[in-house]
Amino acid sequence: MSVRPFHFARFVSAAFALLLLLVATPQAHAADKPDFLVDAEWLESHMDDPKLVLLEVRYHPHRYFTIGHIPRAIQVKRFMDLGDNHGETLMHLPPREQFQATLRRWGVNDDSLIVIYDDSRTALASRLYYLLALYGFDTSRVKILDGGLTAWQAFNELTKEEPAVTPGAVTLKPADASMFVAWTYVHDKVVSRRDPQVVLIDARPHEGYTGERFTHAVRAGHIPGAINIVSLDGADGETHEWKPLSDIAKMYANVPKDRTIVLYCHDGFRMSLGWLQLKALGYRDVRLYNGGWGHWGNRFSLPVVKGDKPLNGAFRY
Repeated sequence: MSVRPFHFARFVSAAFALLLLLVATPQAHAADKPDFLVDAEWLESHMDDPKLVLLEVRYHPHRYFTIGHIPRAIQVKRFMDLGDNHGETLMHLPPREQFQATLRRWGVNDDSLIVIYDDSRTALASRLYYLLALYGFDTSRVKILDGGLTAWQAFNELTKEEPAVTPGAVTLKPADASMFVAWTYVHDKVVSRRDPQVVLIDARPHEGYTGERFTHAVRAGHIPGAINIVSLDGADGETHEWKPLSDIAKMYANVPKDRTIVLYCHDGFRMSLGWLQLKALGYRDVRLYNGGWGHWGNRFSLPVVKGDKPLNGAFRY
């Protein structure tokens, strides 16, 4: 009787493939993640959809060309395309006409299936998702690639070729005024009145909140009365995938669902991620401070608090 030789390399390869299959099983994704998140396998299965508009918004935009991008992906320039080009601060919300023209340039129509990805734990993608919701696009047709570029590259190739785009004809609605506030609202409700029905969340990293680090403003610290919940903590730092909603809920455990929630960060991205997290958790009245710390921190007459407490010094009393 002949004995079949044992091939160690084949055994290791098969075992590794099985391990990857088990890790990639979307059981946790389906059970405890919002339905607007999709995985790389889902995106692969929709790559031939003629209504698909795939958008890449990257922290370093040049990498779209130098390193490559997912096939069919259109480049989004995170500041120029997602902020007011002529506003007093770079990342004020873009006017409807400007954003609509940008979407049409990307080939977006009213019935497009939009998939967004980034390389920043979905913080950049969240800004684009928020803007689409702000101007009335049907968000049931908007998805975010969970894990972004990291998830796609695990099993797929990138390309450096730009896709040919046929201009779209999407028509946006006026901005939903219930989704954002100006600095005057924050100053009145939080700083002056200390309205208990309004919760102000600083979504920046903790060292930005305390004032240990200057970011996007000439002053450091936070708005008096703001609490610090770092939105990026809701995603894994290595895989860039969202953590289960049960974990994200723990981040916001001390934020009542019956309050008006206002978020800010320094440039509009982390607060958009916080907004998306809260909406996924079922919070209803969630708004963004239009301009954020890039506005407040550069206005010398507006008060600032340093340290790890919402209030200190004269603001305690």
